[in-house]
Amino acid sequence: MSGELAVEARGVVKRFGTDVVAVDGLDLAIRAGETYGLIGPNGAGKTTTLRMLLGLVRPTAGLIRVLGLPPGDPAGLRRLGAMGETAFYPFLSGRDNVRAAARRCGIGDSRVDVVIDQAGLTARAADPVGGYSFGMQQRLGVAVALLKDPPLLILDEPANGLDPAGQLDMRQLIRTLGGGDRTIVLSSHDMGEVEELCGRVGIISGGRLLAEGPPADLRGRARLAVRAEPASDAARLAAVLAEVENAELAGDSVLLTLQEDSQAAAAAVNRQFVAAGLDVSEIRRARRSLQEVFLDLTGGRTGGADSLRSRPGRRERREHRQRP
Repeated sequence: MSGELAVEARGVVKRFGTDVVAVDGLDLAIRAGETYGLIGPNGAGKTTTLRMLLGLVRPTAGLIRVLGLPPGDPAGLRRLGAMGETAFYPFLSGRDNVRAAARRCGIGDSRVDVVIDQAGLTARAADPVGGYSFGMQQRLGVAVALLKDPPLLILDEPANGLDPAGQLDMRQLIRTLGGGDRTIVLSSHDMGEVEELCGRVGIISGGRLLAEGPPADLRGRARLAVRAEPASDAARLAAVLAEVENAELAGDSVLLTLQEDSQAAAAAVNRQFVAAGLDVSEIRRARRSLQEVFLDLTGGRTGGADSLRSRPGRRERREHRQRP
């Protein structure tokens, strides 16, 4: 196992009973210091994968190393933080809840106010958690995950259920926590969140890794969307232009993939359209969104978030009973 990898998985399989395969030959290599996004439809195996990384679920086959150690190894757990199933005491303050969690972990009180400040809760730390908004409770969960000052942080749907303002706040918080030596593994259904925060993304479906790479690479090369009349003539002309690799008609526009993604090539296409007597009303760059890539690779399956906050072992079986 490479010392530069925070998480490494080789040929990991997880079966529940004899007929449910939650993870099927999964390979992962997450580099130390990166923010890595894991996306996939419900029942894809994301939550099972995260549970295996945390040592909550044992793989049926394959090899996993987390911070160079087997999952669940006490030395590794001391260096790992996760936003999982955290039960807060509603009548205690945020500070006292974090203090209680610190004592359960054998951590001194000196870290309590540090992580509360990191999570942006200092102004409300003395207030009872029962009066916290859902977004504030999410932040409190992050504060607890940071108590050990972990080099590896696993976050499963941290913005799930938040309003737009809360989602923006959570993104900013995650951005401040990442970088440097800390590795973040982020599972999310929010494509904007993943694209904004993650240096690399893995798309998982059916327990397999379908694609992996930087979001820009997964989205592919930029294309030109040209609106010209008549559109059918524009599509026929585009198909024979030297600058064009591929052309397809999309409604009243023609989508072009150029041989060379450059401003000069786009200008050349525009000149030839005009010279052919076509009325060009719009020409703009168009690139597939990460969501379009995701839907193409997973066959259009979507769903709500699966979460580490369910009871161990039960959520995975429920997800797979619902698989199409």
